[in-house]
Amino acid sequence: MLPQPERQTLATHWGTYRVRMEGGRPIALDPFEADPDPSPIASAMLEARTAPARILRPAVRRSFLERGHAAGGEGRGGEPFVEVGWDEALALVAGELDRLRSHHGNGAIYGGSYGWASAGRFHHAQSQVHRFLNTIGGYTRSVQNYSFAAADTILPHVIGDRRGLASGHTPWRLLAGHAELIVMFGGASPKNAQVSSGGLSRHALREGILACRDKGAELVSISPIRDDTALEAGAQWWAPRPQSDVALMLGLCHTLLSEGLHDRDFLGRCTTGFDRVEAYLTGAADGTPKTADWAAALCEIPAEEIRALARRMAANRTFIMMSWSLQRADHGEQPYWMAITLAAMLGQIGLPGGGLGFGYGSVNGVGNAAQEITWPSLPQGENPVADFVPVARIADMLLDPGGAYDFNGERRNYPDIKLIYWAGGNPFHHHQDLNRLVRAWQRPQTIIVHEPWWTATARHADIVLPVTTQLERNDIVCANRDLMLAASHKAVEPAGEARDDYAIFSGLAARLGVEEAFTEGRDEESWLRQLYGLARQRIAAANLDIPDFDSFWRQGVTLLPEPEAVKPLLADFRADPQAYRLATPSGLIELFSEKIAGFGYDDCLGHAAWLPSQE
Repeated sequence: MLPQPERQTLATHWGTYRVRMEGGRPIALDPFEADPDPSPIASAMLEARTAPARILRPAVRRSFLERGHAAGGEGRGGEPFVEVGWDEALALVAGELDRLRSHHGNGAIYGGSYGWASAGRFHHAQSQVHRFLNTIGGYTRSVQNYSFAAADTILPHVIGDRRGLASGHTPWRLLAGHAELIVMFGGASPKNAQVSSGGLSRHALREGILACRDKGAELVSISPIRDDTALEAGAQWWAPRPQSDVALMLGLCHTLLSEGLHDRDFLGRCTTGFDRVEAYLTGAADGTPKTADWAAALCEIPAEEIRALARRMAANRTFIMMSWSLQRADHGEQPYWMAITLAAMLGQIGLPGGGLGFGYGSVNGVGNAAQEITWPSLPQGENPVADFVPVARIADMLLDPGGAYDFNGERRNYPDIKLIYWAGGNPFHHHQDLNRLVRAWQRPQTIIVHEPWWTATARHADIVLPVTTQLERNDIVCANRDLMLAASHKAVEPAGEARDDYAIFSGLAARLGVEEAFTEGRDEESWLRQLYGLARQRIAAANLDIPDFDSFWRQGVTLLPEPEAVKPLLADFRADPQAYRLATPSGLIELFSEKIAGFGYDDCLGHAAWLPSQE
C-alpha cells in the first residue's frame, strides 16, 4: 500500500503545487516553495474537476449506438449522446477493434493521442494507448509535433541532430555574464513559459532573462507582439511584418558580408556551402541582392536600423534566440536554417554567450542546466505496423486515403484509416484548419475518445469513455529539462464513474485476450514502484542518490543538484571540428545541403532562402 504523504502534492505541466485540503476535498493549490515565478493556471483544475462539462459516464453517439459503424460520420459533432454502463461501453469498443482488425488490418487503426494530457510517467495517455494498441497488433502512428516539426526535419540536415531545439541548449548560466547582446526572433514569451511537457519545479525564464540583463546584456525582441518578452527586461522592441523574419535575417547577413564583418575563419573551418550562400546574398545566383534595403521593404524595419543591428551583432558577443513559433507558417524550416546561417557568419557558435538556440521561452525549462538522465516511462512495446503520418497532416490523411505526399525527401502514401482511437489531447484545439478537420473527421467508420470533459474532440466522437484528472490518481513526475522528481498524489476520488486510462485499457485487454501482455500482472502501485526503481538506478549511474520509494512518496518532491560542468551548444565541435564531426554528410554545419538540393523541392532550396508566404 502506498504510504501516507506528509502533504498532498500535485505535479502538472504548469508546475508543482501543495494541495490544500478542507473537509476531504481540495480547495487550493499552493505553489511549490522553490518556484520563483509560479503559474496560476493549474488552479483551474479545482473547478474543472466538477464543472458542468465533466463527462461522468460512458456515452455513445445516438445513431452509432443504434446502428454501429453503419451510421456513418456525418452526424458527428451534432448528435446527442446516450449514456451507457461500463460493461456495454467496453464490449462495444472491443467489438469495434476486433472487427477492424479482422476486416481491414491493424494499419487501418490510427492511434491518436497527440497532446499533453498527463505530466506523469505512468498515467501518460499517449504511452497507455500506444502500449494497448501494440498488444493487439499495432496501429498507424503519428510522428513529430505541431510545435517544431519543420525544425525537427531541417536541423539534422544542417547541424547533424536536434540539439538546441528541445534539449542540449546553452544554459542560462553561460548566457548571463557572457552574452553582451541577445537578439530574440519571436521574443521569449513569459506566458508560454508557464508550461513544460512532463512537469516542472521552477519557472525559470523570467529569472534567466533578468539575470542576463542585470549582467549587462542588451536585449532586442523581434516580434509583432510587444509582450512576447517580459516588459521588465527592458528589451528594445522591433515589430516586423509577420512571417518576414527570414528577409530580416538576410538583410543582416548581407550587411555582415558587404562590410566584411563575417567570420571567414569560422566559416572555412566549421561550415560548408558558404560560397552558395554568398552568391544568393549578393544576387549573383538570382539577380536580387538581399540588401538591408531589400529586406526593409519586406519586413517594414528601416534599412539603416537593420545595418546598425548587424554591426552591433558583429561587435559584441551575441546570442540568437528563436521561438519555436516561427515554424508555424509557410516554409517553416527556413527561419531555423537562416538563423544558423546568421550565427555562423558571426562565428560565435560554441562560445559562452554566443551562438544560438531555439525555444527559449517557448516552454519552461529551455536553457536550464539539467542532469542528462533518461527518465523511465511506461514501456509501449513494439508496433508491428510500420506506417506513419506526420501529425499535422491528419486531415490530409483522412480526406485523401492512398494519396501521395512528400516528406523529408521521401514519396509516401496516406494510409486508409477506418478507426481513430484518441486518448489524451484535443486535435480540435491545435490543428491548422478546423473546418477542414471537421470534414475529415466524418470519414472514419469509428472514433473512440478518452476524455474528462466534453471537448470538441469528445463531441465529435462515436464512443466517449470518461477518464480521471491528475487530482484523481497517483503518479510520478520526472520533469524534462528540470531537476525534480515529484510524487503526484491522488487528492480526491474520481468524479462520477471516471476511470483512469490504465483501468480502461486493462478491461479492454481482458476482453481481447491480451490482459497479461498489457498489465504484466501489475497494478498502479506496482508500476509506480517499478518506474521509480528504474529512475533510481539511472540516477545512481550518474553518481547521484535519491530516497527509497516510500520516503519519496511521503516527502512529495526530490530535487537533484545542477550539473557542475556545462557547455555551450556545439562547444566541442567548435574546438575541434574533426574530432567532433557532426552527423551531416560533410561532418560540418551545412549552410548548403547537397542532399536537400537533391530532393528537387521548389519550396526548399539547397540553402536558407526567402520564400513568400501564400498568405
